[in-house]
Amino acid sequence: MRSEVFYRIMATFYLLMVHSNSLTEAKVIGVNYGLLGDNLPPPIHTISLLKSKNITRVRLFNPTEDVLQALHNTRIELVLGTLNQDLQPLATDISFAFRWVQSNVVPHANAVRFRYITAGNEVIPSAMQNYVLPAMQNLKSALQVSQLPYPIPVTTVVATSVLGTSFPPSSGEFSAEASHIMTPIAAFLLQNHTPLLVNVYPYFAYINDRKDISLAYALFNTNEVVVRDGELEYRNLFDAMADAVYAALEKVGCGSVEVVVAESGWPSKGNDVANVGNAEMYNNKFIRHVLGGYGTPRRPGKSIEAYVFALFNEDLKPAGTEQNFGLFYPDMSDVYPVNFNAI
Repeated sequence: MRSEVFYRIMATFYLLMVHSNSLTEAKVIGVNYGLLGDNLPPPIHTISLLKSKNITRVRLFNPTEDVLQALHNTRIELVLGTLNQDLQPLATDISFAFRWVQSNVVPHANAVRFRYITAGNEVIPSAMQNYVLPAMQNLKSALQVSQLPYPIPVTTVVATSVLGTSFPPSSGEFSAEASHIMTPIAAFLLQNHTPLLVNVYPYFAYINDRKDISLAYALFNTNEVVVRDGELEYRNLFDAMADAVYAALEKVGCGSVEVVVAESGWPSKGNDVANVGNAEMYNNKFIRHVLGGYGTPRRPGKSIEAYVFALFNEDLKPAGTEQNFGLFYPDMSDVYPVNFNAI
């Protein structure tokens, strides 16, 4: 009986923390923990690395039992994703969603802090996009009936390619291809007070438009106003990209939905601008920007919840830049120095 009362108290406390964080989000930086490598350290060692760096949030792309076990009783919060190939059965079979929750969440919920469950990664727009919202709905239902010690929000992860227009930021709107999917998803998130997770990469924006975007603007490496958008002034591309998503949400009546940056980073190898110096500059200034609580011009002073991509260089990814987004080598040595506590 005492343990039952204890868990009820803790569940209430956690719920209060979640709602409080949505209003005054603690200044914390997380990391993406990818596993596409054949030489990565065991999860127990990786989690020790996170703890040694004071990293208290991690995103895992799909359930991996040994990682989940390693996270037990660490107080590291977890964003857990589903495999994209699981979206169809999650969307069309509520029993599959229930089994997914029973297998991947319930056994760990008392020992792991699940921050969000994310249905799919960057599948909008694509042939699978129609499965995202019903998968989110079924996962939410499955979580609700599973008698968990605390509520776990359900969301999805999109790329900025869901936008048809992004410049200037105030003109941000969902593309014609994505709008009919994103609008009801945004409404679902609004109703459930849950953020939209967005992958925000100034690196890719710069690579695709070197003519109109300066490297300094993409790297947080200028104090000059580069873009004026009405009364708003932009000194870095990251803020402009994030605010374009906020503008798109506003245009579908969901402006109070928060944007969480699920991924952002810069590769350390692979082309003329993918080098250690630029990666070190971007990620350290990105971390400082997040921890500084500056917000964006459209959301000034509002702390940004964000996750650096990625923890390790992963050698099973496509050759080139994709293998070189890591902050650490697989032997857990630094690719370059990163200050996770910078203010």
